[in-house]
Amino acid sequence: MVAEENYEFKPEVKKKIFILGAIGIVLFILGVILAMNSGSGHEEEHASVQQTSTHLVASTEQAAAAEGQPVVAEEHHGSPVWLKRIYTSLWQNNIYFAGLGVIGLFFVAIQYAAQAGWSVPVNRIALAMGHWIPISGILMLGLWFLVKSDVFHWTHQSLYVEGAGFDAILKGKSGYFFWPLDAGGFPLFFILRMVVFFGLWYLFFIWIKREMLAEDINGGTAHWTKARSLSAIFLVIFAVSSSIAAWDWVMSIDTHWYSTMMGWYVFSSWFVAGLAAITLVVIFLKENGYLKIVNANHLHNLGLFVFAFSIFWTYIWFSQFLLIYYANIPEETIYFINQMNNSPYSWVFYASIIMNFVLPFLLFMTRDSKRHIAMLRVVCTIVVVGHWLDFYNMITPGVMQKNGGLGFLEIGLAMVFMAAFLFVTLNALSKVPLIAKNHPMMGEALNHHI
Repeated sequence: MVAEENYEFKPEVKKKIFILGAIGIVLFILGVILAMNSGSGHEEEHASVQQTSTHLVASTEQAAAAEGQPVVAEEHHGSPVWLKRIYTSLWQNNIYFAGLGVIGLFFVAIQYAAQAGWSVPVNRIALAMGHWIPISGILMLGLWFLVKSDVFHWTHQSLYVEGAGFDAILKGKSGYFFWPLDAGGFPLFFILRMVVFFGLWYLFFIWIKREMLAEDINGGTAHWTKARSLSAIFLVIFAVSSSIAAWDWVMSIDTHWYSTMMGWYVFSSWFVAGLAAITLVVIFLKENGYLKIVNANHLHNLGLFVFAFSIFWTYIWFSQFLLIYYANIPEETIYFINQMNNSPYSWVFYASIIMNFVLPFLLFMTRDSKRHIAMLRVVCTIVVVGHWLDFYNMITPGVMQKNGGLGFLEIGLAMVFMAAFLFVTLNALSKVPLIAKNHPMMGEALNHHI
């Protein structure tokens, strides 16, 4: 018989989270002040021109060939550099933490679909992370209307009108964004996808959560069977929607560049970061006297997943890099050249490899390292930060070009998002029992040994 455990979201923990958020706000304000004072008026005036020119230079010859006329980059005088940094960081952080939320649900769905028993004691933690899904969805929709003209080059109407700024390549892709409306108008198809994806993710979150909690009351296998069926359907939907979401929210920032592996790449980064986040919450609860049935074998499994999918992420990263780099096609290689040669993206580019592959691979190579809380905490923290940097390099260079920065502004916003995410997750954990006591696989979880 498993004793019921209920997490108490204590005031001191809330205080620490509020302090984290407050420090983040202070750093963010300081970063904005520094960014406003560091850039010259000349630099701010021409930042958006440089961005537009870089976006168009790779496609000039193709567009000219398609239309039989020269293409001249139009100057879109957008927001000043410091404001673009805010917009870019807001978008990047919301993409990253939205991924942590939906990966929580994905983790639960995988366990049900695979009929896994070892993960029963940690499923409620992953489920609690899913409470961030509706919040991130609302933020995503609101932020898009705020940042669209600065973050998404394809939203400028003049690109689709015959004239000096006409872009034949974007015109050819316009149906993907604007269908069934006219190109350059309201991107109905794009927004509809966003709403549908978050709506479906949240609906399956509610349905699976309902079955999991009903199981606590009624016992038996009926609710487990229903949750398994819902999980299988969700996994199919998620496989499609997560890939398209990666194209929409990340890859479309630079519509003249594309990768057939971007869907897998974004998912792999989300998944490893989500696994590391789940592990860190398990460690936090264990150290505070909860999750008594979680032992070194369960920790080993979590560490093994982080280790394995760090390698998987590296495989996707290297495959994408190699396929593009050895092809040496200018409009494709510019994506990596910009990251490797321009500061601060250059050091982030190499730090990402070290933090997301080299360190997890070396530190988690031995069996014992994956069974000790101290090592799990170190490696999983590195992975969470490392994949935040990975998303930084996916998004910021395409928006900011050579005017990007990584300082108090970006770090402060990340801390604010982290504080909000932790508060939502831990608050959700305090509302339901930590352990699914009537789960039909509980016997396997209690006797799990590897």
